Amino acid sequence: MRWNSLTAPGHRLALAGISAIGVTFGFARYGYGLFLPELREEFGLSVSLVGLIGSATYVGYLAALVMVGALVARFGPRPLVLAGGLSAAVGMGLVALAQGPGLLAAGLILAGTSSGWAWAPYSDAVDRMVPAGRREQVMGAIASGTAFAVVVAGPLALLARGTGWRYAWLAFALAALASAAYNAHVLPKGRSRPSRPVQSTLRPTYRRAALPLLLTAVIYGLVGSVYWSFAVETVNDASPGPATAPLFWTLMGAVGTAGALTGHAVARYGLRRVHAGLFSGIAVAVALLGLAPASLPAVVLSALLYGPCFMAGSGILAVWSYRVFPERPSAGFSVTVFFLALGTIAGPALLGAYAELQGLRAAFIVTAGVAALALLCGPSRSARGQGRRSSPRSITTGTALTHPDR
Repeated sequence: MRWNSLTAPGHRLALAGISAIGVTFGFARYGYGLFLPELREEFGLSVSLVGLIGSATYVGYLAALVMVGALVARFGPRPLVLAGGLSAAVGMGLVALAQGPGLLAAGLILAGTSSGWAWAPYSDAVDRMVPAGRREQVMGAIASGTAFAVVVAGPLALLARGTGWRYAWLAFALAALASAAYNAHVLPKGRSRPSRPVQSTLRPTYRRAALPLLLTAVIYGLVGSVYWSFAVETVNDASPGPATAPLFWTLMGAVGTAGALTGHAVARYGLRRVHAGLFSGIAVAVALLGLAPASLPAVVLSALLYGPCFMAGSGILAVWSYRVFPERPSAGFSVTVFFLALGTIAGPALLGAYAELQGLRAAFIVTAGVAALALLCGPSRSARGQGRRSSPRSITTGTALTHPDR
């Protein structure tokens, strides 16, 4: 992004969004998987219980996301983003201070709600604070927050190995407080004045073309939640050295910043080709951890594939959703995200239970097969040109915030 082309409010909003998305997704939601070996050793957690806790964090995320859809039009973005920052700070603080699995789970679930609170309100904030010609640049910057936070979390995990994991989570909590304070200063107060009637959040017109989109959303959520929850545990179990897992995480985040180029890729190669490439990459990345978690080249290749493919996946869903529901983009994308969240809830619990019986490597191979199923439900050719005649004011995605196809 060309920073010198942005207005001062655009600069400040981009930094505020990067920090909020970074702490709520990169730390509060995905930090659980990074520190899973330490948490299992500290609290004696079984693989199946780990999966249940992971699914519970996504339930909290879904609950917050649904409430935001009803509250943002009434209260504006500022209080909801602040709720996300504070829930991340308090939740991660509880994790750092937990002395038993009950408080640990409560902290993780509360922290998991934070990304649901903080995600969607930036659509409204960008629309209100940034000129129309610059909005996509600010959204692209905000999209990088998760990847940058993952990059930071990896080295921190390396420094805080063993019992030092608590200090890392305290650092995460302090970062969330700092982000909340900065967002309180930057974000506009009050609600926006909609120029057209507010659409129903979860009631877009039914159409058959939505079925492949919604199936892909479920698969994307399921596969992603399993990888984020169990990848480090798998690598750690077969790791040739103590630094492998944190460096794997850092590499995944670093290459994940390339996900900001999703819009350019779709414009050049088309939605169908990019969809096929992304889910092929995700399937191979997951399979590598199931087939050869002890092989350093396989682990590195898995990170190199998964980082950009996963980070770009949410952008693909946003573009595709708008092409399926061009007349009701907000309602259509809300339903898409709802199905994505269903996948994230099911993934850790189901695959965690399977791993308890067959092992994590077998669970990753099964998950790779699920990822490959997305190749069978890609966008239709008729969707290629839809959505180009008009553009929604803003479409938000889990780690990406993007307009469909400019």
